[in-house]
Amino acid sequence: MLENIRESSQGLTAKIILGLIILTFAVAGLGSYTNSVDTSVATVNGEKISLQDFNKAYQAQRNRMAQQFGDMFDTLSNDSNYMANFRQGVLDNLINEKLIDQSAESLAIRVSDERIKKTIRAMPEFQVDGVFDNNRYLAIINQAGFFQSSNFRDYLRVEMTRRQLSQALVATEFNLPYQEKLQLTLQNQTRDIRFATISAKQFEAEIDISEAEIKTYYQANQIRFENKEQVKVNYIRLSVADIAKNINVSDEEIASYYQDNIPSFTQAEQRRVSHIMIEFTEGDSDSETTAKTQAEAVLARLAQGENFATLAKELSNDTFSGENGGDLDYLEAGVMELNFDDAAFALTAVGDITELVKTSFGYHVIKLTELKAEVIQSLAEVKTELQAKVSSEKAQEEFYTQTQEMARLSFEFPDSLEDAASEVNTSVETSTWLSKSGLNTNNRAPFNDPKVLAAAFSDLVLQDNMNSDILELNDNEALILRLNTYQQANVKPLAEVQAQIKTILVAQKATNKAQSTIKELLVQFKAGNDITEQLTKNYVSFTTKGNVARYSADLDQSIVREAFVLPHPSEGIISASTVALSNGDLALVELQAVNVNDAIANPQLAQQQTSQLAQSAYKSYVESLKIGAKITHGKVAEPTNY
Repeated sequence: MLENIRESSQGLTAKIILGLIILTFAVAGLGSYTNSVDTSVATVNGEKISLQDFNKAYQAQRNRMAQQFGDMFDTLSNDSNYMANFRQGVLDNLINEKLIDQSAESLAIRVSDERIKKTIRAMPEFQVDGVFDNNRYLAIINQAGFFQSSNFRDYLRVEMTRRQLSQALVATEFNLPYQEKLQLTLQNQTRDIRFATISAKQFEAEIDISEAEIKTYYQANQIRFENKEQVKVNYIRLSVADIAKNINVSDEEIASYYQDNIPSFTQAEQRRVSHIMIEFTEGDSDSETTAKTQAEAVLARLAQGENFATLAKELSNDTFSGENGGDLDYLEAGVMELNFDDAAFALTAVGDITELVKTSFGYHVIKLTELKAEVIQSLAEVKTELQAKVSSEKAQEEFYTQTQEMARLSFEFPDSLEDAASEVNTSVETSTWLSKSGLNTNNRAPFNDPKVLAAAFSDLVLQDNMNSDILELNDNEALILRLNTYQQANVKPLAEVQAQIKTILVAQKATNKAQSTIKELLVQFKAGNDITEQLTKNYVSFTTKGNVARYSADLDQSIVREAFVLPHPSEGIISASTVALSNGDLALVELQAVNVNDAIANPQLAQQQTSQLAQSAYKSYVESLKIGAKITHGKVAEPTNY
């Protein structure tokens, strides 16, 4: 039947009908875009955080957690409450970043193009034998997903701006001597303790587990014994990077691109100015008159040959620049008020001085101190960069064309990928087993992408056994999937997991027995009774340790932590408690004495305390931004492929 449909679809009439259908979908699609609803997940002071940005951050954080915790995170991800908190944490981080960006903008924190350029050239990742290599730079940023160098520069500018603000906050923190002394005293404190450890395993031999208990546990915890739903897919992939390998760029094309984009390779004229400012109160005519008289006197003294920098230090009300002889560094158009800009950019020779310039701050006298002429990079200097750029653009155009063709053929022949693969000169590949949760270690790119997993487990692929829609992973990569093999989720039979369940139940009951035993011992011990005989019955005795340090490595850390939590012992009162150890055993811990030792100076302590204070200050700053901010939260749901 499918073969008949395929043959019939090759005629002229069929193609005309298909064209009308595609046109109808295109118009309908356009209407859906123009009437699209707001899908942003939050709004911060009028700026939206898009669902796309959230999904990107969510997936990145989820991948980091999966790599760090492995199967444990797979278990956690089945907890709806945990994942709701996880999603909220991702959204909170995005809101914090938006607040920081807005704060940096309001404080006029900027990172110049020159500084970004210097930073990039100094990054060791882009160097060969200690020297910046442009080819390596382009290759690495392309591999990281920045296919235009301007995209990487924009990303770096945002990160550097955020870092400027955070460093400005943390650099102002300091700790006081008494804080350091107190911390040293606590760190050097030791404690005398004794403890008795009861192993839960000693109770296992006397525990019996019935068949009914095993069956009940099996029925109540089937999710623990489940084989996850898995799928293998065939796929064809198209990428700009692969297309670019076969793209040839001629010298004529590079030269033409260079001529068409000369402004991109031009460093505008730069001028450095100094000024002397005599301020006045805006709206106060007397203040303005007095300021103008003083400013005219400055002009007169300069005309008599007095040194500009000296007068700036002496007279300028802009004390910050005045300390540097009035220097404002290199001036960019639009940074200062219009009158100031016009006057400063009207100066043509180094050493020239303006007449009085009035702004809302006061009267200014401006001097041109340095002038750098416009610099245009030659074609030879940027040829390597242009070759990569032109190649990328040509590959991008070819990628778009081939993507449309691949989508068309996979739609026309939905029962196979071969036709589409042949048309775009690629091959059909097969994935490894993929898990729907995305946490299987085999889920490597592109199968760790939420869109790809959603398609792999979609009804179109699994139930209809058709090719998936084309999946645009980003602007540079697309693929189409088709079902290869499907393995349905199922619960392992009881016979297969019976021994495992019995081991679990025995361990649980043994632990419960050990807990009740040690609780009874603690009650008797704190009542002042001798528990030596009871300890002996449980094959244990007290172990005494003197001068236990806070971070002692000789004992189980649970015992050490509990020892430093217990209150100081006093007359007639026993300071003791129980604690669970890392190996599953239980311990009764008694604090016998607290020893205060002379503080040993730690040169790193002040730095550590300052760092902690700085982190707290930064967190407080973000919280303060939230107080005055207008933040609207949208509903953030779990992506459907999870």
